Amino acid sequence: MSRDALKTLFHPFAAGLVDMPAEGQRYLFLGAEAGQRPPEGFAAEIDAVQPLRPLFRALEAARAKVTPTAEGEDYDGALVLCGKHKGENENRIADALRRVRVGGLIVIAGGKEDGIQSLRKRLDRFAFGGDHAPKYHGVAFWFTRPADVSEAETALTARSVRVEDRFTAAPGMFSHDRVDEGSELLASRIPADFRGHAADFGAGWGYLSVLLSEQAPGLKGVDLFEADYNALEAARANMAENCPDMPARCYWQDLTAEAPRDHYDLIVMNPPFHEGHAADHGLGAAMIRMAAKSLKSGGRLLMVANRGLPYEPVLKEAFKDSGEVCRNARFKVLWGKR
Repeated sequence: MSRDALKTLFHPFAAGLVDMPAEGQRYLFLGAEAGQRPPEGFAAEIDAVQPLRPLFRALEAARAKVTPTAEGEDYDGALVLCGKHKGENENRIADALRRVRVGGLIVIAGGKEDGIQSLRKRLDRFAFGGDHAPKYHGVAFWFTRPADVSEAETALTARSVRVEDRFTAAPGMFSHDRVDEGSELLASRIPADFRGHAADFGAGWGYLSVLLSEQAPGLKGVDLFEADYNALEAARANMAENCPDMPARCYWQDLTAEAPRDHYDLIVMNPPFHEGHAADHGLGAAMIRMAAKSLKSGGRLLMVANRGLPYEPVLKEAFKDSGEVCRNARFKVLWGKR
C-alpha cells in the first residue's frame, strides 16, 4: 500500500533539502509501509517497524528488514510516517528521540488528514529548529536530534489508559479509552450455556475475550487473534489480569489472509471496517468467511456490526443458517451456524 504521505516522507531527500544518508549508516523507520523505494543515493540500512500485520507482511514481501516493535539505539537517523492516531504519532516521535544519536536526523511526514500541521506546531514548542516542506498533499518536517530531549520525550510518550479500572490500553488501539458500544452489545448476548473452545477474531485489547471468559462457565479456552501487535500484547496482559485461570493463546495474524490452525465451537467478532483512512466492509466480509472455515461442524459465529453494513448476504453465503440476534440505534448482533 502506497500513500501520498509515504512519498512526502522521502521528498526532502529526493529534493536535496537534506543530505542523503551514507553507506554504513542506520535509519529507523517507524510506521513503515511498503510501496515507495528510497530515492537513489539513499544508502543507509533501514530498520522498519510496523505493528499492523497486513502492512508488516507487505514489507516482508518487499524484502524489507522489519519488526513489529522498535529495537536498538544510536541510530544515525529516523523516518516517522504518521497515521490517523494523534497519540500513536507522538509516541513514534518520542521513540525516535530515544533511539537516534545526538545530531542524527529525524524526518516526519503525514497527510493533512493525519493532522500533520497541528503535530508540527506541537513540536515547535520544543524549539528543535529544522525546516519543513509541503508535497503530495502532505507535509514533511525535519530536525537534528539535540542533546537534551527529556522534556519532549516525556511529553510525547503515549500513556497507557485504564478502562473501567480493569483493562489497560494505549493510543493507537481501537477504542483505547473506553469500551466500544458495539462490543458491549455483543458481550450482553454471549450465551451463558456455551461449552467448548472459542476464538475472538479481531480481539483488540481483549474486552470480548475477558467477558466471554467470565460469562460462559463452560468455556474450556479462548484463542485471541489480532492484527495489531501492540493491541494483542495488551489483550494478553488483560486476560492475565482478569482471567488468570482461563487457558488463552494469542496469535498475531491477518485473518483476511492467514487461517487459524485450529477449529472452534464458537467465534465472537467485532470486525474492523477501515483500511487506513478508507471505510471498507470487505475486511469484515473476509473475516466472516474465515470464521466459517474455522468453525467445527455445528459451531457458531456471534458478531456485531454497524447497522448499515451489509453483512447478511455474506453470512447467508458462508453459513448453513444465519440471522439477527438483536439491534439498537447503531449496531446489530448477527449469528451464523456452520
